[in-house]
Amino acid sequence: MSDLAVAPTGPARAAPWLHEIPASARRDMRVPARVYADEFLWERIRGDASLTQLMNVATLPGVHDAVYAMPDVHEGYGFPVGGVAAMRVEDGVVSPGGVGYDINCGVRLLVSELDRKALGTRLESLTHDLSRSIPSGWHANPELQLGPADLDRVLREGSAALVDRGLATPEDLTYTEAGGSLAGADPAAVSDRARSRGHDQLGTMGSGNHFVEIEVVDEILDAAAATVFGLRQGQVCVLIHTGSRGLGHQVCTDYVRLMGEVMPRYGITLPDPQLACAPIDSPEGQRYLGAMCAAANFAFANRQVITDAVRDAFGRAFGESGGLRLLYDVAHNIAKLEEHGGRKLWVHRKGATRAFGPTHPETPVAYRSAGQPVFIPGSMGTASYVLAGTDAALAGSFGSTCHGAGRALSRRAAKRAQSGGEVRKILEDQGIVVRCPSSAGLAEESPEAYKDVHRVVNVVEQAGLARRVARLRPVGVVKG
Repeated sequence: MSDLAVAPTGPARAAPWLHEIPASARRDMRVPARVYADEFLWERIRGDASLTQLMNVATLPGVHDAVYAMPDVHEGYGFPVGGVAAMRVEDGVVSPGGVGYDINCGVRLLVSELDRKALGTRLESLTHDLSRSIPSGWHANPELQLGPADLDRVLREGSAALVDRGLATPEDLTYTEAGGSLAGADPAAVSDRARSRGHDQLGTMGSGNHFVEIEVVDEILDAAAATVFGLRQGQVCVLIHTGSRGLGHQVCTDYVRLMGEVMPRYGITLPDPQLACAPIDSPEGQRYLGAMCAAANFAFANRQVITDAVRDAFGRAFGESGGLRLLYDVAHNIAKLEEHGGRKLWVHRKGATRAFGPTHPETPVAYRSAGQPVFIPGSMGTASYVLAGTDAALAGSFGSTCHGAGRALSRRAAKRAQSGGEVRKILEDQGIVVRCPSSAGLAEESPEAYKDVHRVVNVVEQAGLARRVARLRPVGVVKG
């Protein structure tokens, strides 16, 4: 990419933060590829394959207007992680690689009325209780294994299926993206193999970068929006990050294979087979969308069951004063049918988060004066952020923003740089209690493995895609 002339473009406010690769850069590109980054991040982004992958995405049939990469972008499977692409309903395609293997991996924030001092000496025991109560790694949930009918209901209804079990409240659904349930779900499109992988994983964290973290609100950056969200300095919160586990992974595996087989039938040729796709209106495209929505509903329900476990742990530690309110839950590996510029589009967000502004009808009524809450995790030893979506993001990125700090080192490189024991000591020296069953897993997720979250968040704020509301600081970390 070093020989490619790239010039800033876009609205006046975004211009210093937006780089454009024109559609003329390659014969097969149908639309421009746009990257949100400052100069430092831009140079890092140019160093891996993510720009080539973004240009490949711009070749897909029916791709609309432009494809986008957020400042946390890095190389992924087919689509770069941190990529956004919208496909026209009438002539577009759907690509499992544009959603990812962990369908509806997402983040939710629970807020308490406790202050940091209330944790006192209970922080270590509370962190341990969370690690004991929430299965991680390859472990199943022995207390919630679903039979075929119950699993079908979760796949069809998402978090709503948990209300009559006492695991979710109507208020939880109100403050979950899409109400915690995508209407297009088709359980029959989910393979037996995917079902067998997921039936005992509801309420489990998984591994990799998934976590449950006890946070403290370290700084309020937008007082008015923080008041709307019910955040204050020193407040104890819990950030949950996980997705659809083995069920979603298998759905992606199944449909990447299927679409790779049927593309010749539809006359589709691509620069990368990992972009395997099918027309949206084809039987294969519709079947994948039904399975993807079902896996997304499983992920919403998974985070909800974990929420119930976190609430129980806080109740054991603090009694009635340990109540936790769901601020919001937002997905960041999903394709959704949305209207942009008066047109229906299937917006693929892979490692990118929806960031709707105050006027969007899907922003919860209680948050209309601020915008939709957005959560940007950093790493175990750095800050995370609460942001608010903006109306400007609709025109600038199909209503999308970054989803995290973004990896700077591969997992293998991170393990070479520091051992798990070294990472644990660094975190404990900062007063952060850590529970992780795998030393190797801890090394893979070291703070050094990620980009500077402050820089990434600054870019999206300066570009007008979202604005900072509060900064959170981790004090207790449970990793998968």
